Amino acid sequence: MTTTPEDGTAVYGLLAEFDTADGLIDATRSAAAKGYSRMDGYSPYPIGEVADALGFPRSEIGAIMFIGGLCGATFGFLMQYYLNGIDYPINVGGKPMFSWPQFAPITWELLVLTASLSGVIGLFALCGLPQPNHPLFNVPQFARATRDRFFLCIEATDPNFDLTSTRDFLDTLKPLSVAEVPE
Repeated sequence: MTTTPEDGTAVYGLLAEFDTADGLIDATRSAAAKGYSRMDGYSPYPIGEVADALGFPRSEIGAIMFIGGLCGATFGFLMQYYLNGIDYPINVGGKPMFSWPQFAPITWELLVLTASLSGVIGLFALCGLPQPNHPLFNVPQFARATRDRFFLCIEATDPNFDLTSTRDFLDTLKPLSVAEVPE
C-alpha cells in the first residue's frame, strides 16, 4: 500500500474518469504498454477491447456449468434407474424395468437445473461476491460507473505504482478527473 504524504492514509490506487468508451480503451492500452499490470476498467456495459488490454483470461464458467450439468444428468438418470428398476419395480404393460427412453425428460430437466445453479454459484465464487464494500465506493464520481462514465483504476499494489508518477501518467491520458482511492 502507498500512503499519501499529506495525511498518511493508505491509498488503494488512482482512479481516472473518462466520458467515452474510446477514452477508456486508449487509456487501458497506454497503461498496459507503460507496464502497469494491476489495474481494472469499469464501464456501464462490457467492452471487449478493455478486457483484451487488461489480459483477462478465458472464463471458467463454461466448464463449471458443463460439469454441474453432467453431474445433475447422471444423478437424475441413476436415481430413476434405481427407483424404477431396483427399489420399487412395477411392470407396466410388459415394458422392461430398465427402459431408458422414459428417463430422458427427468434427466434433461436435472441437467438444465444443475447447470444453471452451478453457473450462478460459480459466477458468485469467481467474482468474489458478495462484496458489500469496495474501496472504489469511497470515490463519489464512481457512482456514475453504472450509468454514463468509464473508469480506469491503477492499484497501489502494482510494481510500477508511484503516486506522483502514476498521477502524472494518468493526466497525460486526458481524463475528466483523477482521484485518489482511499483504502
